[in-house]
Amino acid sequence: MKIHEYQAKAILSRYAISVPAGIACFSVEEAILAAEKLGGDKWVVKAQIYAGGRGKAGGVKLAKSIVEVRQFSEAMLFAPLVTHQTGPQGQIVRRLYIEQGIDISHEYYVALVVDRASQCVSLIASDAGGMDIEGVATSTPEKIHKTQINPLEGLNLQDAERVVRQINLPESCRSAAVSMLGALYQAFDENDISLLEINPLIVTPDNRLIALDAKMNFDDNALFRHPEIVALRDLDEDDPLEVEAARHGLSYIPLDGDIGCLVNGAGLAMATMDIIKLYGGNPANFLDVGGGATVEKVTEAFKLMLRNPDLQAILVNIFGGIMRCDVIADGVVSAVREVKLAVPLIVRLEGTNVELGKKILADSGLTIIAGSNMADAARKAVDAAARHRSEAATRGA
Repeated sequence: MKIHEYQAKAILSRYAISVPAGIACFSVEEAILAAEKLGGDKWVVKAQIYAGGRGKAGGVKLAKSIVEVRQFSEAMLFAPLVTHQTGPQGQIVRRLYIEQGIDISHEYYVALVVDRASQCVSLIASDAGGMDIEGVATSTPEKIHKTQINPLEGLNLQDAERVVRQINLPESCRSAAVSMLGALYQAFDENDISLLEINPLIVTPDNRLIALDAKMNFDDNALFRHPEIVALRDLDEDDPLEVEAARHGLSYIPLDGDIGCLVNGAGLAMATMDIIKLYGGNPANFLDVGGGATVEKVTEAFKLMLRNPDLQAILVNIFGGIMRCDVIADGVVSAVREVKLAVPLIVRLEGTNVELGKKILADSGLTIIAGSNMADAARKAVDAAARHRSEAATRGA
């Protein structure tokens, strides 16, 4: 789960990490009032979307007058912002953050991320922060410093001091920077954050350390511990299908293929997509019904997949451990009848009550292609999708 910059900064503030004064706004008039309330003679107008690269895309503007605050706000609000992370369609800007302008002496980069390779949290830092950090990582990787943190110990003082020296922070800021790194790790750990990025972390001409930008992603599996964070989610930023899927307890991500996948368990779902690709097909979605699927959840899963106009076949691949194959079979039969399925359906069942599940499918009177194992099911799905596509083309001609 992601949140907006201004929400991330509110969390940082609770850990005594300095951020510029700012106000979130939802209209041009609110933006003007915010600038007047903040005072000063310069403000930063920031588009709030769940994507990086806003600065290069024109989503961050320095305004030197109230007139410019109005101009920039009018240009950004309710317009698509296209960055390297949004895709060509961009993301509609529905929120702005008006922030007090801060003089910058130097920009740094600091991030904490769950490192799956080392199975720990890694602290990443550089003295080359700012909009071109991706280029720094590619062209001058020696400027990127990485420290692995033992999860049983947390960030120790020696590692924090070493990182501060590595990124050449001014001597006058080093004690504050060590404390700040400790606070960042505390925030990361206590809030079950999976990515915390400060880019840039700045030093001002009077040697203050300020988090000028902030990005936070959270571990979805830990959100049950943080209802206050769940409440921050901006549903307008998420794919509507993913939001609807979540309401039904489904994990759904649309892809660009034409073979729908309904699977229980994220690992099996990934393997199913891989084997479809192996046999020359393209998955249309990632869809995990979890370990407690009901007839209703399976029906909703079919409805979600069928919203894809390019869908040519559906592969149901279930390994029943906690999930019983007869429950899935009942759900499949009910769903096919309710949605009046018009594309080929391939089903592979294995595990608890598998024979009963297969009998339910066989006795349903529906046209269901059985897969004896994953490889067989994937081959049949790819072949069925190709035939259905060809038949549709012939009918169209």
